[in-house]
Amino acid sequence: GSGGFRKRKHDNFPHGQRREEKENVNPSSALMTSFKSFQLELDTRHDKYERLVKLSRDITIESKRTIFLLHRFTSAANGEEILNESEVKLDAVRRKIKQVAQELFGEDMYQFHRAISPGLQEYVEAVSFQYFIKTRSLISVEEINKQLIFTAEDREETTNTTSNSNEKQPHTWSLKVTPVDYLLGVADLTGELMRLCISSVGNGDIDTPFELSQFLRQIYDGFTFIGNTGPYEVSKKLYTLKQSLAKVENACYTLKVRGSEIPKHMLADVFSTKTELIDQEEGLS
Repeated sequence: GSGGFRKRKHDNFPHGQRREEKENVNPSSALMTSFKSFQLELDTRHDKYERLVKLSRDITIESKRTIFLLHRFTSAANGEEILNESEVKLDAVRRKIKQVAQELFGEDMYQFHRAISPGLQEYVEAVSFQYFIKTRSLISVEEINKQLIFTAEDREETTNTTSNSNEKQPHTWSLKVTPVDYLLGVADLTGELMRLCISSVGNGDIDTPFELSQFLRQIYDGFTFIGNTGPYEVSKKLYTLKQSLAKVENACYTLKVRGSEIPKHMLADVFSTKTELIDQEEGLS
């Protein structure tokens, strides 16, 4: 009632007695041995989780650079050089994914899924974007997973057999993209296709926006079939997908109705102003 300091329960014991009890603990007892093994296991798992987070960050950065490079495809004089350079960048990304597969060898991937999921989503976005530019179609998750089966190089095999002859080293590593990561990557792809539509209109390409509109409509129809039964992240990105589809359809409408009236070098300006109005209306609503 006086508002003073309340003594804690363990303050009733003398300080010297607590020190003696701590010194009397047997470090070689079964209980202490078990807790030390638990500590080592948790530290090892935490270190692996941090390594996977760093690898996922590197995969995300390199995948974004590949996407930025592919956006130059419409304005480049030689598109094949852009595609070849993007393939080199994706090979570097896959080498990072190989390190992730090596880290997860013998482990339950879903225990570390939160650490690697952002990188895998960005990789799916980059690969599907490149695949669409090449084939005008959507890459499947099976085709993506086929590219994520890695074999040991000859130099690695020789060093492993000489240095660790008693340990059996795996000769193949694989990492499977989960259906959720695939769907989230495809949902992010729609934003890049919307930007591709803008750049195509700016370059005077009138056919690409109509192809993109039909393709995005098919993706949107597929996502609506999932509805609320899918994961929360998928339903959350459905709104952004709908926005991208609306902007592309608005570009097609502008080209179809007023394409002959507006000069080609002004189409991109008209389209960009209309997309800004759409964003403002959606923000007010």
